[in-house]
Amino acid sequence: MSRLLCRERVRDLILGLALLCATLALMLYPQPAMEAAKSGLRLCYNVIIPSLFPFFVLSSLVVELGLAGYLGRLLEGLMRPLFHVNGACASAVALGFIGGYPVGAKTAIGLYQNGMCSKTEAERLLAFCNNSGPAFILGVVGAGVFASSAVGLLLYLAHAAASLCVGLLFRFYKAGPERRGAAQAAPPQFRAPRLTAAFTDSIKNSFLSTLNICAFVVFFTVVIQLLIRSGFLPGLARVLGTLLAPLGFTPQWAQRLLTGALEISSGVSTLMGDGPLSGRLVMAAFLLGWAGLSVHCQVLSFLGGSGLSVGTYLVGKLLHGGLSALFTAGLVRLFPLEAPVSDYLAEQVAGIAAMDFHRTLAISTVCAWVLFLAFLFLAAAAQKGLGKRRRGVL
Repeated sequence: MSRLLCRERVRDLILGLALLCATLALMLYPQPAMEAAKSGLRLCYNVIIPSLFPFFVLSSLVVELGLAGYLGRLLEGLMRPLFHVNGACASAVALGFIGGYPVGAKTAIGLYQNGMCSKTEAERLLAFCNNSGPAFILGVVGAGVFASSAVGLLLYLAHAAASLCVGLLFRFYKAGPERRGAAQAAPPQFRAPRLTAAFTDSIKNSFLSTLNICAFVVFFTVVIQLLIRSGFLPGLARVLGTLLAPLGFTPQWAQRLLTGALEISSGVSTLMGDGPLSGRLVMAAFLLGWAGLSVHCQVLSFLGGSGLSVGTYLVGKLLHGGLSALFTAGLVRLFPLEAPVSDYLAEQVAGIAAMDFHRTLAISTVCAWVLFLAFLFLAAAAQKGLGKRRRGVL
C-alpha cells in the first residue's frame, strides 16, 4: 500500500511540475504561443474541419443505418480469411484509407458499440484501419513538402501496403474460435424509419467530434512551439542525437523525429529542410505510419469506457510506422527520385498547399457522397441477394 501511495505522490508531483512549467512557459512566451494557436486554428479551418467532418457524418450513417451489415454479407468471404474479422468491418477499413485520421478508428469503435463486431475484431481493426488519407499524403506531404507528385504516390503506396501487412499480422491476435453475438448472427436490417433521427444525430455528433480533434491539434501546436522556445525540445534532441549517432542521427534529425512523434503535420513540415532525399522520405513514412501523439489522443477520446485495448492500437501504429519506413527505403532504391522537379509541378505546389476552406470542403463532401452511394449500392445488392436466397429456400 505504501508503494502505491508513493507512486501516486510521484505521479502527482510530476503532473504538478509539468503544469507549473507550462504556466511559466505561457507567461514567458505569450506571443509565440498566440501565434502557434493561430496557426493551429488556420490548419483546422483550412484542412481539419472540411476534410474530416463529411467523413465523420458518413461513417456514422453507415453504422447507424445498418449499411455496414449489408456490406458485411458481401465481403465476409474476403475479410474473414485476410484479417480474421467479419465483413461489416470492411466499412472501417475503406473509410480509414479514404477519410484519414481518425475516421477509420472512429468507425471501428462505432461498429463495436453497435454490436456489429466483437471486442477482439474491433481491436484488430484499430491496429491497422486508422490511416492517413490520400489527400494529405499526395497533396500536403508529396506536393507541399517534397514538391513531387511521384514522392506522394510512393509514400502512399508504402503507407497502404504497411497498413495491410499490419492487418495480416494482427489476424493472429487472440486467434481462435470466437463467439458471435446475436447482432452478428441476425440478418442485417436497413433501419429506414430511423433515417431522420440518424441523420440529425450524425450531424451533431460529427460536429462535436471534429471540434474535439481541432482542440487537440491546437493544443499540440502550442506545446511544440513552447518546447522549442524554452529549449527543452532542442536539448532533448541533442541527447537523442548523441544516443542514436551510430545510426547516423544528428540533433536536427532527432528534433524532426520528436516533433513528428508529437504532431504529424508539424513533423512532416520540418522535412522541407536540408538532408538527403532518401532519409527525409524514410522519416516521413515513419511519421505518417506512427501518426503522432495528437492523433492518438483523438482516438483515445473516442475509446472512452469502451474497454478496447489501447496497447494493441499503439503497437499496431508503431509497427505501421516501421514497416512504412522499411517499404519506402526499398522503393527509393528501386525507383530513384533524385531527378529535379519540373517547372510545371513546381508551379502547382503553391496552389495545392494553399487550398482554401471552400475547395477542401467541396472535394471532401463529393468524396464522402460518392462513397456513401457506393455503400448504399452494395447494401441494395446484398438485400436483393438475400431476398433471392430466401425465395429459393421457400
